[in-house]
Amino acid sequence: MNTEHTSKQFDAELERLRARVLKMGGLVEEQIKLALDALMAGDMEMSEMVEKNDHKVNALEVEIDEDVSTIIARRQPAASDLRMLLTVVKTITDLERIGDEADKIARMAKLIYSNDRLRLPRTAEIRHMSQMTLQMLRNALDAFARLDLATSAEVVRQDRAVDEEFRGILRQLITFMMEDPRTISMSIEILFVAKALERIGDHAKNISEYVIYMVKGTDVRHVSLEEIEREILN
Repeated sequence: MNTEHTSKQFDAELERLRARVLKMGGLVEEQIKLALDALMAGDMEMSEMVEKNDHKVNALEVEIDEDVSTIIARRQPAASDLRMLLTVVKTITDLERIGDEADKIARMAKLIYSNDRLRLPRTAEIRHMSQMTLQMLRNALDAFARLDLATSAEVVRQDRAVDEEFRGILRQLITFMMEDPRTISMSIEILFVAKALERIGDHAKNISEYVIYMVKGTDVRHVSLEEIEREILN
């Protein structure tokens, strides 16, 4: 009975930990939305809000990391429980870095609109990419919440599309700069935003790969999508 009681307590601790990771993910997603809205609308208050809220993301990472250390020291977990805790540590690191990328977008928005320019920034090129990247993050968090391997593989697949979108934006911006040198400064700033979105996609992909590791016990980093799909089917 004592063993069963301890096991239930441990399960409850793990569930609370997973819930906090998802809370952090929700906060990071909101940061990205705010940063993109600031860029699209030229709203400097939104930009400042993103910068002010960044410390909340950082604080959650530290708190969850400390909780994991405490659980490992007290419970000495093995097998799937240990993999779950390692996945949490890796996931919050990527979430914190996604928060940093949102902060970069917000700072870039402030830079773009603080300059006295006659032209508005070209945001059409990154609008679709931003939607793709946000969907990747949502899917990665959903895969983490439900331990959904099929959704994890879908995120890895989506990362290819985001990378291709980034390359397309890069080609477009280079064309604009060549045709009109007056667009160089703003095009470079928009390119930084697109790169931040591409990095957010990379981090979402990482989170999905950690989910596969947590469930299957196989490290699928640095392997092809085809190999990942084969691993999921095994």
